[in-house]
Amino acid sequence: MTPLTNLTIDIEHGMVSWTHDGVTESLPMGHPRAFEMASHAWMRCGWDVKHVHSFTWMGRPIIQLPEDVVRLQELIYMTKPDVVLECGIAHGGSLVFHASLLQAMGRGRVIGVDVEIRPHNRKALEEHEMFPHITLVEGSSIAPETVAKVKSLVKPGEKVLLILDSNHSRDHVLGEMRAYHDLVPVGSYIVSCDGIMEEVCGGPRTQPDWSWNNPITAAKEFAAENPDFVIQYPPFLFNEGVVARPVTYFPDGYLLRVR
Repeated sequence: MTPLTNLTIDIEHGMVSWTHDGVTESLPMGHPRAFEMASHAWMRCGWDVKHVHSFTWMGRPIIQLPEDVVRLQELIYMTKPDVVLECGIAHGGSLVFHASLLQAMGRGRVIGVDVEIRPHNRKALEEHEMFPHITLVEGSSIAPETVAKVKSLVKPGEKVLLILDSNHSRDHVLGEMRAYHDLVPVGSYIVSCDGIMEEVCGGPRTQPDWSWNNPITAAKEFAAENPDFVIQYPPFLFNEGVVARPVTYFPDGYLLRVR
């Protein structure tokens, strides 16, 4: 999505106005499109203030948008994977999150891969009560030896949910998809995180090439070359409102295996 150039929220009159692609629109606050535009502006503001860097899961920093965390919970409960394979560990909060859900469901385990697991993060994870459900693999997620190691940890017939949250460059994400997609069965997903890079390009801590060098580009290229996968956001499992599109840092980041 092309970034907004301006947005006005008129609370007194209940209206939202914005300019997008050179066109100015105005709709009541209760319209789903108005909510979508206000959410985009809120996420850009959240990026600038590092909003997602203020949350933990069971004591470990998770660095995810809370709505994405809840939606991932829905996806894990819906698909019931035997293995959640996540490339990218950081402080380990996401690994702990996945492991806690799987333990509550009475099934499954987590494999985390990172090019570098810093000693203090490894120590904290190894001492965490969820660690019996977690396996750590250190190495580049696209290096042949790392790929072979990870695949040796997955038993034949196990359902894998693949989450990519390491190096977010187009080439690296595309390499991860190509390396691990065969572990993902029909009905499960590849989740490519942080396509928000395209929308916040030009903001703090960004690079000019983020407009194309990002996970969205990788996901679209992978889907184009592999018709077994389609870009498709999981269905809302409950929705009594009018919102049809998620507020997410992962736009176009859910690839469903359909065959």
